[in-house]
Amino acid sequence: MCYLETEGTKHGCGHYVISKKLMKHDCGNRYCRNSAAHPPNCPDCQCDLYYGPDRKETITRTVTDYCAHCAYWFKGGAQAARRAQQ
Repeated sequence: MCYLETEGTKHGCGHYVISKKLMKHDCGNRYCRNSAAHPPNCPDCQCDLYYGPDRKETITRTVTDYCAHCAYWFKGGAQAARRAQQ
C-alpha cells in the first residue's frame, strides 16, 4: 500500500483535510494500483485501490469550523433533508 506526505487544514471537529499532496511513497507492490510496479494492463483488476494513512501530515492551518462533511451532519443540513422527505 502506497503512502502520501500531505499538507492540510485541521478543523474544529478533529478532521484533517488535505490541501496539497507533497510526495508519494511507492510500496513497489504489483497488486497496488497506486504503485509504479502495478501492470498497466491488469486484467479484471481487483488490486488494492486506496492509499494507506498519510506517512506525514503537516498542518498548515487550524480552524474552529467543522469540515464540510461534519457541518452538513451536525449543523442542520441532514435534519433539513430528513424533514423534507417526510
